[in-house]
Amino acid sequence: MPPRPYQIHVPDAVLVDLRSRLERTRWPDQIPGAGWDYGANLAYVRELCEYWRTGYDWRSHEGDLNRHPGFLCEADGVDLHFWHIKGNGPRPFPLLLIHGWPGSIFEFYFMIDRLTNPVAHGGAAEDAFDLVIPALPGFGFGGKPRERGWGISRIAAAFDTLMRRELGYERYGVQGGDWGGIISAKMASAHAASIAGAHLNFVIAPPPAQPTDEDRAAIAARDVFQAGETGYSNVQGTKPDSLTLAQSDSPAGLAAWVVEKFHGWGDHPGNLEATFSKDVLLTNLMFYWAPESAASSARIYYEARRDPGAFMYPKVEVPTGVAVFPKEPWRVPRSWAEQRFNITRWTELPKGGHFAALEQPELLSREIVEFFRTVR
Repeated sequence: MPPRPYQIHVPDAVLVDLRSRLERTRWPDQIPGAGWDYGANLAYVRELCEYWRTGYDWRSHEGDLNRHPGFLCEADGVDLHFWHIKGNGPRPFPLLLIHGWPGSIFEFYFMIDRLTNPVAHGGAAEDAFDLVIPALPGFGFGGKPRERGWGISRIAAAFDTLMRRELGYERYGVQGGDWGGIISAKMASAHAASIAGAHLNFVIAPPPAQPTDEDRAAIAARDVFQAGETGYSNVQGTKPDSLTLAQSDSPAGLAAWVVEKFHGWGDHPGNLEATFSKDVLLTNLMFYWAPESAASSARIYYEARRDPGAFMYPKVEVPTGVAVFPKEPWRVPRSWAEQRFNITRWTELPKGGHFAALEQPELLSREIVEFFRTVR
């Protein structure tokens, strides 16, 4: 079935219900002075939710989101929701931008014009891209998988089908962070004939069999992070529906679960809003709340753990660029990444964290342009 035009429109009744639920939130107590060390900071989440109830203007943001051409297209039985923005240049290069959790296609919003219309930002018309920005299956306003098995391998195949069969791009690039980086890497391995290059700001790679002292220090730092910061992954990877029943009922609960990750993984001076405004945080949250996708999105962790090809595959020989942001919790040394990827560009950036497309759209866009000049 060919792509069908689609615009996001949340019914008024959903917005009325949201405000009602926020008003009736039953707030827990918190240890005095807890800050963010027990998880989400109660005072900040209350402040954010009050703004969500009384000040946040979804209709304004909905109109901004719909400025970009949106579509639905069935692939492997699931309707994929995506933006498809044509580039302004002599030969725009097709590029698939893939988000992760707890993000959405909104993560790329502030990069779109930089990549499709580079002349307007001081760049060259020859660097323009045709952008395809799909929601992961089960995320946002697209379709939800209704059967088991939608792991990384199946998502990668569906996205390749979208690009080649439905949109007619026989050769294209991929880019992503978080799950988007994992899926981009899988596509570069399993669908290498189609992929001109992969650009990642999230890399999964094991340490060498015979680690150096520097490697052992990196392993120790990784193990500390894994022990203290990955409970969310274990829950969503084992019993996601037990958690997401509550998140689907309580917008405050959903906000706490998601916003704590922006606080913990983003690059900010302790004040979350120095990097992410309330409107940015809430617009991203609306991709989970309004279409009721908290449950269907969390299951990517469960399915990925049961997908033998999700993380294990031959070395990626497709040219690969890596942008390393200093506050990315999962960053690995280049020597580790080179065991798994054909690294042709590796750049360590001065600022930015896990949500690089939202935090540093100019820096990430520049890296994407520079890398894809080598493979266009």
